[in-house]
Amino acid sequence: PSTRTRMSFEAAMKKLGGVTIGFDYPGISSEVKGETIVDTVKIAAGYADVIVIRHPIEGSARLASENVDVPVINGGDGSNQHPTQTLLDLYTIKKEFKRIDGLNICVIGDLKYGRTVHSLTNALENYNVNLCFISPWELRMPRRMVKGLEAKGIKVRETTKLNIKNFDVIYVTRIQKERFPDPQEYERVKDAYILNMDAIEGIKNEAIIMHPLPRVTEISTDIDNTKYAHYFEQARNGIPVRMTLLCLVCGVKF
Repeated sequence: PSTRTRMSFEAAMKKLGGVTIGFDYPGISSEVKGETIVDTVKIAAGYADVIVIRHPIEGSARLASENVDVPVINGGDGSNQHPTQTLLDLYTIKKEFKRIDGLNICVIGDLKYGRTVHSLTNALENYNVNLCFISPWELRMPRRMVKGLEAKGIKVRETTKLNIKNFDVIYVTRIQKERFPDPQEYERVKDAYILNMDAIEGIKNEAIIMHPLPRVTEISTDIDNTKYAHYFEQARNGIPVRMTLLCLVCGVKF
């Protein structure tokens, strides 16, 4: 997994009294030598009681889970999904507002390639929320996800304009540089939306700003010390959420 996801899971397991093993440097992995992901996870399953996997290929975590007998947790598969991030996102929102139903939520940034916003969107199908997607038109949310929300009766609005004054949750994500086949296209849109003190003027008093991290330029550091900034708390919330998840998949009784 990524730096944050890996550190969070390792901290969670160690707080539970477990130990962790693993690798994340592709230069020393057997995959470089031609080993398949199936063979890799089969070997890992012989060493571990649970596997957390981050892989650039969409569907890799599902493939892994279908070929081993130990639980497999998806730590992010390409631009597809990042479900454990969504669990801590929902926990952060619920912790702050004591509810999720009835909230006005906007999601800003790279909605085409951002796996965190894909997972969050899927999860929000289960709640009565109002959603606004703000992105460059070429990076808008995949149509199947918008249709999935609308099929559940969720009100969805899409726009390219950064108007965030009426939202309870302002969820920002970076433009995914590594997903762009054309570097010039990335350069054109990389600074499409920047939240600074001017941009957040007039937002709701109780609004929270979230970000799955890492950030680049999309949230000014001036916002870090405001009451609206919840992204570092959001990251810290990954520990109790992932501790709970590890307990659940390992059959620990509460």
